[in-house]
Amino acid sequence: MANSKWFQDSVVYQIYPQSFQDSNHDGIGDLNGITQRLDYLQKLGVDVLWLNPIYQSPCKDNGYDIADYKAINPQYGTMADFDHLLAETHRHGMKLLMDLVVNHTSNQNAWFQESKSSRDNPYADYYIWRDPVDGHEPNNWGAAFGGSAWTYVPERGQYYLHLFAPGQPDLNWENPDVRNAVWDIMRFWLDKGVNGFRMDVINLISKPAGLPDAPAPANYATVEKMVADGPKLNDYLHEMNREVLSHYDVMTVGEMPSSTPEDAVKYTGLNSHELNMVFQFQHVTLSPNPDKHLAKWNDQPVKLTELKQALGRWQKALDGKGWNSLYWNNHDQPRAVSRFGDDRPEYRVRSAKALGTTLHMLQGTPYVYEGEELGMPNAHYSQLSQYEDLESINFYHELVEQKKLVDGPTMLKYLAHMSRDNARTPMPWDATTNAGFTDGTPWFALNPTYPTINAQAALADPDSIFYYYQKLIKLRHQTPIIRYGTYQEVDPDDEAVFTFRRHYQGQTLLVMTNFTDQSVERDYGQAQATQRLIGNYADDQGTTLRPYESKVYLFD
Repeated sequence: MANSKWFQDSVVYQIYPQSFQDSNHDGIGDLNGITQRLDYLQKLGVDVLWLNPIYQSPCKDNGYDIADYKAINPQYGTMADFDHLLAETHRHGMKLLMDLVVNHTSNQNAWFQESKSSRDNPYADYYIWRDPVDGHEPNNWGAAFGGSAWTYVPERGQYYLHLFAPGQPDLNWENPDVRNAVWDIMRFWLDKGVNGFRMDVINLISKPAGLPDAPAPANYATVEKMVADGPKLNDYLHEMNREVLSHYDVMTVGEMPSSTPEDAVKYTGLNSHELNMVFQFQHVTLSPNPDKHLAKWNDQPVKLTELKQALGRWQKALDGKGWNSLYWNNHDQPRAVSRFGDDRPEYRVRSAKALGTTLHMLQGTPYVYEGEELGMPNAHYSQLSQYEDLESINFYHELVEQKKLVDGPTMLKYLAHMSRDNARTPMPWDATTNAGFTDGTPWFALNPTYPTINAQAALADPDSIFYYYQKLIKLRHQTPIIRYGTYQEVDPDDEAVFTFRRHYQGQTLLVMTNFTDQSVERDYGQAQATQRLIGNYADDQGTTLRPYESKVYLFD
């Protein structure tokens, strides 16, 4: 594509700073720790680093509750440490994305402290306040982490809205002063040389007019679908682009739960002047519990036919109109090889490579989450006391103890399969005590697999998942059809194999991945291919696809 933007040719590596590398012996990952590991990331071949929030925060929700947007959380270091990391990232030929969290702030933020003090101060309308209705909450909205989405403040005699935890009050984007304050924050970081933003739940910033009740199965209603993609979202994103983004050469990705591909085209259209791409959730919300009251909590594998339909839908809808982000996992999702692959020892490496191949051969910008390049599995915890995550702990208490909808052992199985904590265990660098992550006491227990699954072992093994990802990234950089080719689905009802073609400038790519632990036969004319570009077995047995075998053919 002659007019391609740099983000379309890039691969992003997501860093959860708290768990990446500790440099000052306190058991918490930090900015200088990331700087120490830039050679490793450069070796992998990624182009962009995305940092989860590193701002001043009481960390009620792992830093997604920001008290000061222009200050670094002391547990991560100082602003000088950040400036050094940014300079070194650029010196290593990589770019840096910050996490922009502006649907809500922390309740410790100075704006909120002022806002809650009275109904008559410059910050009074920075948040969404409502009078009680008949002595209770203004509506039946439920918060994402459980309970009501409203908390009462006696000083104002009003409730404030928080779609997440009570410590995360939602900003009032209707107020132009709020929007201008956000633009100011964005310019602060972009003027430092930051290369863009991942925007947390950015499609929730425009609330429905009148804040009506939601259809409620019981108690407080889940409101994500009601609030997502609100009436003024396009206006706000256009204004953001006009006032800030269009003045810098940056990359933007908006996290957009409940958005459809049709919505995404509006926000990320190649000529829409809003954002570059969105994180969609369709594929990571597959196989919810059949009991709607239990929502995402389950321990069932994802059906391949549904996975193909979800990913294919976005590939087709955005082709030539917008741009996809490609990911299997992140800080809010379980580990990819446990969720979509097979983490049993005999299949983990093969299926991790198969997942990598499938994703990196799609159209869009791939995101690699820290440890994914090592094939890190879920932690498989068996006791509630092993969890740190607010969401996991709250839902255990709510579903098991309060509502008695599920028994404790079953819910623990669900957490072991789906909890966000699976992704948040410290990065395993080697087999020494605490995996080379820290020589202090780690803030969170290490994944028990670290003695064998670690970066040092991966770098010493020429056949490791790390080097396979390195090849995938290199191939994407060198091969235009992988970046820009049009997606064509093949046999969408095949329950064992994910097959698709890509077409670009007279070339065709054929991608075949066996998602089972059995050998199967499939003939898509691969014998006529010009070459096999990559595969996760050393040899090629033609029409035979061995357990978790993935291979890619190029036809000229």
